[in-house]
Amino acid sequence: MSARIAFPAKALILGLALSFSGVAFAAGDLTQRPERLPALTLGKLTDAELLDYFMEPKEYRLETGKSYRLKIQASGLKEYALRAPAFFENIYIRKVEAGGVEIKGVGLNELEFEAKGEAEIFFVPIRPGKFPFFIKGHESRGMEGHIIVE
Repeated sequence: MSARIAFPAKALILGLALSFSGVAFAAGDLTQRPERLPALTLGKLTDAELLDYFMEPKEYRLETGKSYRLKIQASGLKEYALRAPAFFENIYIRKVEAGGVEIKGVGLNELEFEAKGEAEIFFVPIRPGKFPFFIKGHESRGMEGHIIVE
């Protein structure tokens, strides 16, 4: 009779161990507390000059599995269409905020600014690599950069 009791007790202990093992090793919600990246500025108007082909910064360094938020600010001096196809395919997008609206979806193709405005992307990189980003139609004018994910 003790053999019957021992089997359920062992099963119960194994079950409890397995159920708590996920808690012990889980990193938690990867999308919480995103790190704010330096804003990507498109175009710049100063007292001295009009820099409609201005883009800064041109490089970001990120880590896989870490949550980030990136604000894109368009000056409105030109129409700017931010493209980063390989990068967008290798991140989990939690949401995009623009104009007081939260947009939630599984993918992103480009962010187009027809006038002055800003948008913010909340995301988690899921694959390492070096990914180009650029302003469609203005790459030859120095409006391209890259995102390095380690």
